[in-house]
Amino acid sequence: MESEPTPQPDPERGDAARDLTRDIAEVPAVEVVTTAAVHLMSAAAVKCGLAEGPDAAEHLDLAEARILINALAGLVTTSAPDVGGQHARSLRDGLRSLQLAFREASPVPDPPGGGPGERLTGSVV
Repeated sequence: MESEPTPQPDPERGDAARDLTRDIAEVPAVEVVTTAAVHLMSAAAVKCGLAEGPDAAEHLDLAEARILINALAGLVTTSAPDVGGQHARSLRDGLRSLQLAFREASPVPDPPGGGPGERLTGSVV
C-alpha cells in the first residue's frame, strides 16, 4: 500500500499569505467595519431594486435584501459605540434609508418594528 506524498509548502503562497496578513494588520478596525458595512449596503440596495439602469428590476430580491439588511443592522448597532460618532451616524443613516426602501419595494408591508433590522434599530415608520 503506497502512501500519498506529503504536500510540500509553497514558498510563493506563504509569501502571499504573509503579505495579506501584514496588509490587513495595518488597516484600522474602523475602516474594516465601515468597508464591510458599505458592501452590505451596496448589495442590499441592489436587492431592493435601487440599482441604476433598465435591468434594475431583474435584481429585485426582497428575501435576499432582508438578510443583508438584518446583517447590516447587527453590524451597525453593535459597532456604533466603537466606530465614533460621525461613522456611526453615516452608517445608521444608510441603514435607515435601506429599511425605508425595503418597505417601499415590499408588496406586503411588515408591521411596524417587523421590517428587516427593526428588532435592533426600532421601527422606521
